[in-house]
Amino acid sequence: MKKEDAGPPNRELYALLNISPEASDEEIRKAYRQWAQIYHPDKYQELHMKDIATENFQRICEAYEILSDANKRQIYDIYGMEGLTSGLELGPKLNKVEELKEELERLRKMKEQEKISAHFRPSGTILANMSLPHLLKGDGIMRGMAMTSEIQSQISKNNAIAIGGNLAVSGNSGGGAASAVFRHQISPAASVEFMAAAGLRALVGVQTSRQLSSHSTATMALAISLRDGSLNLSNSWTRQLTETANANIQLAVGPESSIAVGWQKKEEKMSAAGEVKFGTSSFLASAHYTHRFSSKSHGRIVGKVGSTTLELEVGGGRKISNFSTVRMLYSIGIQGIVWKFELHRGGQKLIIPILLSRHLNPVFATGAFILPTSLYFVLKKFVFKPYYLKREKQKALENVEKTSAKVQEARAAAEKAQKLLQNVANRKRNRQLETNGLIITRALYGNRTVLSRNDESRETQHELTSQVLDVTLPLNFLVSESGQLKLHEGVKKSGIMGFCDPCPGEPKQLHVEYTYRGGRYQVVVDDYEELLIPQESHII
Repeated sequence: MKKEDAGPPNRELYALLNISPEASDEEIRKAYRQWAQIYHPDKYQELHMKDIATENFQRICEAYEILSDANKRQIYDIYGMEGLTSGLELGPKLNKVEELKEELERLRKMKEQEKISAHFRPSGTILANMSLPHLLKGDGIMRGMAMTSEIQSQISKNNAIAIGGNLAVSGNSGGGAASAVFRHQISPAASVEFMAAAGLRALVGVQTSRQLSSHSTATMALAISLRDGSLNLSNSWTRQLTETANANIQLAVGPESSIAVGWQKKEEKMSAAGEVKFGTSSFLASAHYTHRFSSKSHGRIVGKVGSTTLELEVGGGRKISNFSTVRMLYSIGIQGIVWKFELHRGGQKLIIPILLSRHLNPVFATGAFILPTSLYFVLKKFVFKPYYLKREKQKALENVEKTSAKVQEARAAAEKAQKLLQNVANRKRNRQLETNGLIITRALYGNRTVLSRNDESRETQHELTSQVLDVTLPLNFLVSESGQLKLHEGVKKSGIMGFCDPCPGEPKQLHVEYTYRGGRYQVVVDDYEELLIPQESHII
């Protein structure tokens, strides 16, 4: 089951009155009067109609009472109904809006501080090098292993600490190191880090960074080796070129002097980077490109050329859960032909490179590339995708069963609310007919996947009935005298009077068909997206 689209919290009361979260006091009063005229119990004589009106009138009065009170509105905007019904502890009685703001800000900072104090970010990598040639010679498949681990903690608003270590084993030799870094934020534009390491590369050092302008940052670091007393000085400058691209230059002076120039570009669908590095006796140029085919899958290509390196790496990955991603990469170069498997989960990585051959045989290299690629697509089509679709469908059915009673109750309430809107909605519709104005001919709200289907199968018709709600009548009611309809951005549409949530937990859309000045129009908007009609861009 897909997760419901995330949106701003605490907006239900704004949806109920169909006003913007930034609405003024006058706009709130005007909306309240409009809805009160429709749902006032005294307007109805029949007992069941009076009961429906009373229930909805109470909802409108509650929304108006909260949103028209500056103190209550601010508490609601931050904490929602829970903050109001649970008697949010704001200390002594606060009469002024300014005092309330200060108290809420203090509470927010306290919660933020508690969150920061308890926030640890662990990360680590396990690298297991394997070799098929070694296995065929009888030497075992393992060539070596390496592990790195680090824990970062924000110990205060301006101070953070990171403690880490690494171990590596290759053949009969190995080694390790431990490190600690303390970071202090001097100001919003400057920071300083103190570092120390023990083990194979024992050193102490300091690094400082400063934002030179809104687009430029400079970093300088000094490290002293505790083994031979050598000094390493490095400077780097980063410049933002565009909103999605930046470039950097790094200069290092010491036993391993070098100069490097690089750039990075990151957009919604792709990311790319490149670097050229010159050392005292070495040279390396590298570039990578990653393209996102969807929110769950991506492809990647990496190239490296240097004095001791010549390598091309291609592959892709897929997100298998909210926290986990798997990758399969194929690499060919002077080091040989390698398959690489990666599992990323949270901040942890498992990387398994498998050396297939040290010799660049064209037939073997082609087979090593085609075999896993073909196997992936076959498994995806006949195993993974059917299993995933079956699992998603099962989860959706379980969710429907779990929420069916709640949905039926919400549907019944929405139908009752629509019944009281009917007379006024019909009058408004007839008035728009006379002037050839805006008329909503069909409006459906519910499951995005179901609404996006075009087939007329029995299964789709059943899903339309169970996971979609007809909201043609309430939208005709919301059409203004001037022949316009506006639903505000950031407000979940299920909270609008006459609407309900027909499929909790699923992403939703609103599909609207309408006529205006003799033309036929159609528009689809997401749950929190603004709807403003009529517009020429909607014409069919």
